[in-house]
Amino acid sequence: MLMHVHRNHPPKLSSEQNGQAQRRAMRASMVVAVLMLVGKLWAYFITGSTAILSDALESVVHLGATAMAGFSLWYAARPPDKQHPYGHGKIAYFSSGFEGAMILLAAVFILIEGARALIVGPELQQLGTGLLITAGLGLINLFLGLYLVRVGKSTNALVLVANGHHVLTDMWTSLGVLVGVGLVYITNLVWLDPVVAILLGLNIMWTAFGLIRTAYRGLMESVNPNETEKVLDALDLAKEEGSIDGYHQLRHRRVNDQVWIEAHFIMPDNLSLEEAHRRATLVESVLDDLFEDDIVQVTSHLEPATHDHPEEHTHALIDSLTGER
Repeated sequence: MLMHVHRNHPPKLSSEQNGQAQRRAMRASMVVAVLMLVGKLWAYFITGSTAILSDALESVVHLGATAMAGFSLWYAARPPDKQHPYGHGKIAYFSSGFEGAMILLAAVFILIEGARALIVGPELQQLGTGLLITAGLGLINLFLGLYLVRVGKSTNALVLVANGHHVLTDMWTSLGVLVGVGLVYITNLVWLDPVVAILLGLNIMWTAFGLIRTAYRGLMESVNPNETEKVLDALDLAKEEGSIDGYHQLRHRRVNDQVWIEAHFIMPDNLSLEEAHRRATLVESVLDDLFEDDIVQVTSHLEPATHDHPEEHTHALIDSLTGER
């Protein structure tokens, strides 16, 4: 029996290029986060609007979350070491969960403030100026959020994707504020202001639960069924073409842009070690190509066809997803 480890070719973008793109995006996010905080707090102080306050509070949370995201991005890029042989990428899921928790706290505070203003009654002023400020900041957030998500997906950086979705949530919050406060400005129905704040708080809470759910799945290494199906199809094709006689003990895991695949390949008894190695390398290259934008490591365990396999499929990932193949 032979244990064979295969490492892939570099992804389309080098790690250095990915890192540079990620750092540029994070710097832009930090600068805009400070701008959002100052601008929205200014808009709240001159208007007294609870809806604008909810928007400002979301930006306060975003500034702290962005700082955490920047640290996580730096830490995740550190190479593996003795204490972390699989690297440091899982901190991205912690960052996503932390950001979700902070957003959740902001949502609770917004709901409390909205309910208080609805009972006591808001005192509003200079709504026109506040609306202009909110509209300008919302437009900036729209472009930033789309930019962060695009860079995050192209470089497989969950931290940036989560941060980008947070920025887009901030933009939708600003849009809701514009609509709500605009109606107050037009109709003079001041009770609409805290109602809008409450609705925005509920929307922010929904986003928070989404980020926390993503963090949980990543930390628990929940597999992507689509990726599993791709791996199974590739191995079944290799079996049909005769590269291997079969396979079992299949597992795979993903952390951001890194994918690990483990499998036992069953080979004909009469193969030489050199030929078995050649076939294993061929199959591993096929698996590698399935994730062309990722860093892939395939570990294969080679066994002769006559070897007893009492544990076949016992721990196989496919049992829990698609049944025995």
